[in-house]
Amino acid sequence: MKAIVQDRYGSLDVLELREIERPVVEADEVLVRVRATSVHPDIWHVVTGRPYALRLLSAGALRPKTGIPGTDVSGLVESVGAGVTRFKAGDEVFGDVVAGNSWIHGGAYSEYVCVREDALAHKPPHLTFEQAAVLPTSGIIALRSLLAGGQMQPGKKVLINGAGGNVGALAVQIAKAYGAVVTGVDCAEKLELMRAIGADWTVDYAQEDFTQGSERYDFILDVASNLSLSDCKRVLTPTGSYVLIGHDHFGESAGRWFGSMPRFFVQLALSPFESRLASPDFSIPSKALMATLGEFIEAGKITPVIDRTFPLSEAAGAIRYLRDGHARGSIVLTP
Repeated sequence: MKAIVQDRYGSLDVLELREIERPVVEADEVLVRVRATSVHPDIWHVVTGRPYALRLLSAGALRPKTGIPGTDVSGLVESVGAGVTRFKAGDEVFGDVVAGNSWIHGGAYSEYVCVREDALAHKPPHLTFEQAAVLPTSGIIALRSLLAGGQMQPGKKVLINGAGGNVGALAVQIAKAYGAVVTGVDCAEKLELMRAIGADWTVDYAQEDFTQGSERYDFILDVASNLSLSDCKRVLTPTGSYVLIGHDHFGESAGRWFGSMPRFFVQLALSPFESRLASPDFSIPSKALMATLGEFIEAGKITPVIDRTFPLSEAAGAIRYLRDGHARGSIVLTP
């Protein structure tokens, strides 16, 4: 099969399209013929090995433990292991190849990938393979973050900073699904998208600083991660809360060794003592979050937005496009 392979950390030029052996399923695995896989910031981090601390945490100290990038996948079941009972050949499936919140490659940037049975779900029939492929990582990040602080209720005023990208565009729709009144903040070229997916109000950050405005919000989700609680306090309601995702803008805004991890973990530690500082609840199983996303999808309340689809051979170009920050919604690779 064809796959994108890297033997060492470095620039995106380390990625190569190669012919390699097709993987063989274990008893509890499903062999998926990949129809689409997503491009998200964690891919850039593991390809480059930055911040350096992630290499020791899970990715591999000297070289990537797994040589094929990609974590989200949608496709067709090619074959199943002896212990698999929920899927059969020909089923349309999607899921996250990597368990938990690991910073490792999952092997999805290939024509075939083995996935644990419990990491897969049947693809909603009205979603394309491309749309399904962007849900596992970005959808779970968006939903887990929005649930922090307990503000997802009808009529609550929610602001999403960085609402036009892969996580932000899903967050807008999820917040609307809960009945919130949503303000989306991003660059001018993404305002139309934010309105199209349901944002009640939009802000061009280059023209307006919402932290100096008169509006008050019950919840601020900082996807862009270029704000702080002190920036947002004056525009939060007395019971409002702020959540930081921790995006470090591909190394531009954080150190090479630890990236945005110190800031994220400091806020995590302070959240029990600061009522307006909320942190995502990582005790909620990803499977439960995917079930909630599935309910919203079936109800027609979430439709993933695909900005561009690249062929597998252009994986490096797709990651560069993501890094440059112009994507409206999500980016997908197709073998």
